[in-house]
Amino acid sequence: MSTTSAPFPIGFASLGLAPELLRRAAAAGWAAPTAIQAAAIPAILQGRDLLGLAPPGPGKPAAFLLPLLQSLLADPTTAEQRPRRLRTLILAPTRELALQIGAAAHALAPQLKAVVAVGGVSINPQMMALRGGAHLVVATPGRLLDLQARNALTLSDLGTLVLDEADRLLDLGFADEIGRVLTLLPAQRQTLMFSATFPDAVATLAGSVLREPLRIGTEDGSQAAAPSVEQRAVVVDSARRTALLRHLITSQGWERTLVFVATQYASEHVADKLRQAGLPAAALHGQLSAGRRREVLADFQGRALAVLVATDLAARGIDVPELAVVVNHDLARSAVDHIHRIGRTGRAAAHGLAISFICADAPGSEAHFRLIEKRQQQRVAREQVAGFEPSAPVAAVAPVADPKGGVKGRRLSKKDKLRAAAAKR
Repeated sequence: MSTTSAPFPIGFASLGLAPELLRRAAAAGWAAPTAIQAAAIPAILQGRDLLGLAPPGPGKPAAFLLPLLQSLLADPTTAEQRPRRLRTLILAPTRELALQIGAAAHALAPQLKAVVAVGGVSINPQMMALRGGAHLVVATPGRLLDLQARNALTLSDLGTLVLDEADRLLDLGFADEIGRVLTLLPAQRQTLMFSATFPDAVATLAGSVLREPLRIGTEDGSQAAAPSVEQRAVVVDSARRTALLRHLITSQGWERTLVFVATQYASEHVADKLRQAGLPAAALHGQLSAGRRREVLADFQGRALAVLVATDLAARGIDVPELAVVVNHDLARSAVDHIHRIGRTGRAAAHGLAISFICADAPGSEAHFRLIEKRQQQRVAREQVAGFEPSAPVAAVAPVADPKGGVKGRRLSKKDKLRAAAAKR
């Protein structure tokens, strides 16, 4: 597997893209390529298999859409051919991400037919959309298999498969579905994999589906956050997290804050508490209807909402321009989830802030965050906020004066630990 850290070109024109795509990319706000776009686009145009490793960000879909759409448009008969032949399949872990990719494909090449096929909604409109064929399909794995079983599409002419956010596809339990999809595809094809992290499961999948791929992005595949994201960890009692969240939002003047919680109930509960405190807030979770989810996201993107309280699954694929702050009200289940969460901010090299609450009174909270730190190879100083100090001694953390007005943490010495133990007797 070869690797590259291609030099960053001046603009998209240097990557070999057609003038029409360049104009549409500019209209979409893509003035200059990101690092992953600069490395991926020429390789994809050459027909190479590719493994792209990069933190979550808005530039990844363009890295594969621009060259794939150009390849489709290069054949003058593609748009007129009937029935349309499905040439490109993009698998995504969630409907939000699939819809985002589909919208981008339509904006870049409206003369091509791109169909989004996702679960959670009626299959009938998607079957109708596929009548006459499609040039490109963006799908979640389960819904794709449902459509194939109903003979709504054929995969025999497929030229390119894209696995976007491969780590999340596997983490969400789609390994079996992906395996079934692969058995339906031509053996001779171009395969592109993009992933924010490179755990063993992704490495195994890459080894089985990619042929002499070019590997771009993080050389060692470590689970690392984007360097533009500043991480902070605040120690607080569990019951005071929402009050602290409200205090931080108001005192820091955050215009929009994405808050992550572990469950649907927590999403509704925290959003309700914030609304009672006068903050425009809403919950986003998997039990909301597709229409309601689109409405909530539109309100948040349009700044009608100041706070969005989301579960991990519901927030997949969220792309909110200029989102400055992410708060982990509940810690992420894994380092992979943590990286995807905080990757919602600090995009396009803009500064982002990610704050994680560590519960002083919850056994295992500190240890769990240490595991996240270890996996992402980054130590985050512990802090306490004045007025929200934990009521009980905190294992391995002691208050230290913070010149910014808060309280930062340091590791307890052996003597400090003995004193804390004596105080509990």
